[in-house]
Amino acid sequence: MKQSELMNILDDVATGKVTKEEALLVIKEEPFKDMGFAKIDTHRGIRQGVPEVIYGAGKTKEQIKEIVKYLQKSGEETVLITRMSSEAAKFVSEEIDLRYDEISKVGIVGPMPKKDGIGTIVVATAGTSDMYVAEEAALTAEVFGNQVTRLYDVGVAGLHRLISHVDEIMSASVIIAIAGMEGALASVIGGMADCPVIAVPTSVGYGANFGGLSALLSMLNSCASGVSVVNIDNGFGAAYQASMINHMRAK
Repeated sequence: MKQSELMNILDDVATGKVTKEEALLVIKEEPFKDMGFAKIDTHRGIRQGVPEVIYGAGKTKEQIKEIVKYLQKSGEETVLITRMSSEAAKFVSEEIDLRYDEISKVGIVGPMPKKDGIGTIVVATAGTSDMYVAEEAALTAEVFGNQVTRLYDVGVAGLHRLISHVDEIMSASVIIAIAGMEGALASVIGGMADCPVIAVPTSVGYGANFGGLSALLSMLNSCASGVSVVNIDNGFGAAYQASMINHMRAK
């Protein structure tokens, strides 16, 4: 259940369309469903504004399908699945209408919601090699109801590429800056933008990159103000935070 759905129920009680007993029956439904292999949090949308998301890595294709089916049954219109293997996507799509993105390993079931954020989230990458993280972030932000602008391959190796998108950067509500190697993109964007910048280090780079650790440390030590950092390759976490920021005024 979403916060908006709960508010509609309370409005209906206030106007007499629904009795208090009928509303209580809906609200007191168990806050989670124990499926044996998973406990599905059906009240997360009420508490946090965003329904439960399925983390696909480590789950079997059968488990993912059963979780999706239950979330749909419990009223979740759009189900997001991250880190989903192509094998699991093929299995789930045999019974459920699933849109799957091979680059980000993101699966989406159901319609995309209306864009109700206050502005635009810009997702920028240093290189094309960072797109697997960027698309996870961009698709997640769109599923959460945000307008997204993608700026890919605008890293510091050719700074003029980034400068050509000054208008998008200056007008953004939130920017997600994604980079591997030395992770310099976040500092450059942080020095240009007047909005929060969420930096995502990626595991892209040669040996001394240490699987993204060099980019992570660079971003943590950014001299640009207003830059926060999430974990290596965590496009989902960056998009979640960006969506919360982009919905604050609306809230």
